[in-house]
Amino acid sequence: MSAETDLIKLYSDRILALAADIPHVGRLEAPMASVKRRSPLCGSTVTVDLDVADGRISRFAQDVKACALGQAAAAVVGANVIGRSRVEIEQARDELKAMLKENGPVPSAPFDGLEVLLPARDYKNRHASILLALEATAEAMVEAEKAACA
Repeated sequence: MSAETDLIKLYSDRILALAADIPHVGRLEAPMASVKRRSPLCGSTVTVDLDVADGRISRFAQDVKACALGQAAAAVVGANVIGRSRVEIEQARDELKAMLKENGPVPSAPFDGLEVLLPARDYKNRHASILLALEATAEAMVEAEKAACA
């Protein structure tokens, strides 16, 4: 298979559909935490704003400026993030990283929709963009928990 064919396969209709329909796009007014993560390799950025109540995400917004793969990952995260604990977010982040970098299994439900990004395993230069949404969310949860305890 040629490199061009592989790249076309990578940007499947499913990935493009997710990228076109990202939930919770925008910014929150007065969030408990706000974190911006950037991929130095490609310049993709994701900014996450969130609130936490009783250890779970109660409000969430994301500003996504990334390639279609990063946008697809953000779409899956956005669709499943409300009501999740920090442990669940960190587990999803770690599972996604293992799926991409170590040929690990698809992340557990409710983040199993990240399976759509399996073809990206072979494109190491895309991994950082794909991980941005979960990394920013995990970091924002830590900040929100600190703010709640202050």
